[in-house]
Amino acid sequence: MDSLITAAARALSAGDPLGALKFVGLRDDPPALALRGIALAQLEDFDRARALLKRAARGFGASEPVACARCVVAEAEIALVSRDLGWAEKALDGARQALEQRGDHVNAAHARQLEIRHVLLTGQLEQAEQMLGEINPDILPPILQISHEMILFGIAVRRLQAGAARVVLERANHLAQVGNLPVLIAETEKAYVTLNAPAARLIANGEERLVILQEVEDLMESDMLVIDACRYTVRQGREAISLSTRPVLFNLLRILGESWPKDIPRDSLLSGAFGARYVDETHRSRLRVEIGRLRKLIRIFANITATDSGFILKPKSVGKDQSVMVLLPPMEDKNANILALLADGEAWSSSALAIALDTSARTVQRALEELARADKVQTIGRGRARRWTSPPPPGFTTTLLLPGRLPVE
Repeated sequence: MDSLITAAARALSAGDPLGALKFVGLRDDPPALALRGIALAQLEDFDRARALLKRAARGFGASEPVACARCVVAEAEIALVSRDLGWAEKALDGARQALEQRGDHVNAAHARQLEIRHVLLTGQLEQAEQMLGEINPDILPPILQISHEMILFGIAVRRLQAGAARVVLERANHLAQVGNLPVLIAETEKAYVTLNAPAARLIANGEERLVILQEVEDLMESDMLVIDACRYTVRQGREAISLSTRPVLFNLLRILGESWPKDIPRDSLLSGAFGARYVDETHRSRLRVEIGRLRKLIRIFANITATDSGFILKPKSVGKDQSVMVLLPPMEDKNANILALLADGEAWSSSALAIALDTSARTVQRALEELARADKVQTIGRGRARRWTSPPPPGFTTTLLLPGRLPVE
């Protein structure tokens, strides 16, 4: 490898893509094309970066499998950053194995990190943790060590483990500061904002306030009765019951929780849970049936007692503090999960959103069109190149709306 290629590679490893281009910007040999592609990717010129990496891979050919594999890894990273989740996972896995077999353990680990980040974007937390455990971070260069910590941060945030997230973020920030890596320093500082921004709304004793992720974690570990409208569960301590398949029952429980410790009139329950505008005996009969079903489901946590005007929720254990907490998402929108993904600042295709949310592309497309009519999302490009973006809600983090929510025990 000549001196210019070596200098360009060092510039890229130090996070200086413009410096790398000064060394190889006018060269067309495969090593220079690969480095130019990586540099342009760091400058977010993804289309030209992909084209250069493909040319480099063709130039290397079968006679240089390690160089070819590195180009595949670089293309996969571009696809991930540009939220193209439909890229060939088998090609990346083949490249990773080729690098591992030929002793390039660092780039093999980088390929594995890309696979993990892909899995994490689609909310498969257990699989991401298992795959991450196969990597020894001690053998990685500083940039990949930071990436390792940021993956751990992403897992912790999605599990609502604010304390663990803060610990790994401090390690990542320290590594970025020691390595003098401005881009990664900015990334860790942005992550600190996520931890300290309001993550949800909490209603207790009839009053609503904003809470950060640490407060949500503390609430989940407390003995309070928590009606969680982010995951459609009711929980107390280690016990939890999911009502995700019983939306009517959950709506009734949420209304009862929001009015606690007062009772709620029957007409308010009917309009809130059933959307009934005009109440008749049929509605009242249905309400009695649904209240009975709900009472049976949550009997280990609370009773539902009839009053003269309506119903009241009575927890079985009431402490000195407020006993019933209703946790609400930071924004009330039926397409909030799409907005949460778009709030990362990247431009997503509708197909990538469908993969991340594990739903059909047509369902996502209809939701995006509805959000566009409400001026909640913007589009870039046309046809197959069309991408969707949305500014993050000011002052909020959308952690509780991301795929891979806290599992119910």
